[in-house]
Amino acid sequence: METVPDETTILRFRHLLEEKVLSEQMLKLVNDILTQRGLMVRSATVVDATLIAAPSSTKNQSRSRDP
Repeated sequence: METVPDETTILRFRHLLEEKVLSEQMLKLVNDILTQRGLMVRSATVVDATLIAAPSSTKNQSRSRDP
């Protein structure tokens, strides 16, 4: 089982990319590969499907909460 790098490791990697001016080149390479494979999404809609605990609605005929 592989572990996921922690936030500090990822941040150090990002700073190293920026220091060596490689971040733009890497992004272009990844985008080119995704485009070649037909996986690049150019536009989309983000939908938040977060579920939260909330009391049931009172917008019914009897104006009461559903048990």
